[in-house]
Amino acid sequence: MKTAFLFPGQGAQTVGMGADIVRAHPAAGEIYRKANDIVGFDLSRICFEGPPDKLNTTTISQPAIFVTSVAILEVFKAHPETKNISANVTAGLSLGEYTALYAAGVISFEEAVILVQKRGEAMQAASDATEGSMVSIIGLNEEKVRQLCTEASQGQLLKPVNFNCPGQIVLSGSKEACLRAAELAEKHGAMKAVPLQVAGAFHTEMMSSAADALSEALQQSHISEPCDNKNISNSDIKIIANINADYYTSAEKIREGLTKQLTCPILWQKCMERLLADGVEKFYEIGPGRVLTSLMKRINRKIKVVNVSSLDAINNLVNSEPPIN
Repeated sequence: MKTAFLFPGQGAQTVGMGADIVRAHPAAGEIYRKANDIVGFDLSRICFEGPPDKLNTTTISQPAIFVTSVAILEVFKAHPETKNISANVTAGLSLGEYTALYAAGVISFEEAVILVQKRGEAMQAASDATEGSMVSIIGLNEEKVRQLCTEASQGQLLKPVNFNCPGQIVLSGSKEACLRAAELAEKHGAMKAVPLQVAGAFHTEMMSSAADALSEALQQSHISEPCDNKNISNSDIKIIANINADYYTSAEKIREGLTKQLTCPILWQKCMERLLADGVEKFYEIGPGRVLTSLMKRINRKIKVVNVSSLDAINNLVNSEPPIN
């Protein structure tokens, strides 16, 4: 049976995440201590204690989510009841792709923390230099969302950038255009429009300067060559890319994909549909929150995702046949 490990992206953060894991498993605490040394401040304290407004910033939330996801993953892999569960393929939503690459063994923890911190800083700097925002549109298909964008843009940047699941597409662009889209969404048949609390217009050309900075950092980073065999049944772990819903075949393609993430749409629904088409039957969301678990219910109701976001969730998994959430 083919298995996928899924890792959440920005927005999954909550104050207190990872604290229960660290209290029970010293190895998880060591992961946070390593991360603190790399980022140069007490990241663990912000994860465990907040304040929320600090944790929710782009510069903090990105390394915080990555490190917490790794801590949960490592405890999951070492726990006597779950250590025999392994992945054929990994996937991560936007930022989560870094955790997917780490889990597949193609990038080290240290390299990933450095890159994720630089990514967050670069995206924040690009956001400060522009006037961008994002809004989630609920209940419209892609064609109707594009019609909404045409009406709401009025010559300003506005485009669909996160294709999360049927009926949930996120728009990104200028603040004014996003506001107009939110106001016009119901007229176009949407159930609702939800403005997102983000720093800027992620996954658009407004992030070009961030993409340039990240590309330079990626060129200086060591990334191992991934398995390029298209058969995900073999012993090597494959990684699927957000930007094209295809498997990474080289380190250079990984660098290219991580750079393009910042200015190109995230095709999460297509990624999950690709994994299902390729025979993946078991899915584990590993990291804070339940976002990916919820999205899969909209992509394919027959597929269950085991949510592994806390110590209790790990303890509930028995003999590699976990209860399905």
